[in-house]
Amino acid sequence: MVLYQFRIVVGIALLLHGWAKLSNFAGAHGFFSGLGLPSELLLPITMLEVFGGFAILIGILTRVAAGLVILEMIGIILHIKLSKGFVGGFELELLIMSICISLLITGPGRISVEYEVLKREIFPKGKIT
Repeated sequence: MVLYQFRIVVGIALLLHGWAKLSNFAGAHGFFSGLGLPSELLLPITMLEVFGGFAILIGILTRVAAGLVILEMIGIILHIKLSKGFVGGFELELLIMSICISLLITGPGRISVEYEVLKREIFPKGKIT
């Protein structure tokens, strides 16, 4: 049950961060440029945060979305936040990444679209061949 609550928190956090980028795309473009990130990354990162956050929130394709978010958080930590230290730096990204690691390992849980509607996980653990 606790993992379900963490899934909700991470899904909402990602959705809000992605939605902020979508609602002010020009400002986000300037923000990315100021960080030294290529502007070509803005759209994929925004889409990952919006659609990945929604997928994690409702519990569909949870393992895939969590894996992609883990990669995004690693990139953010290494490229932008590591020099700022833990407090005021990469603590939020590390928290999101650790929750996504647990989602990658355990899956969406019992309260999810995959479990309630589909009656199975789309990509169950250990079934990748």
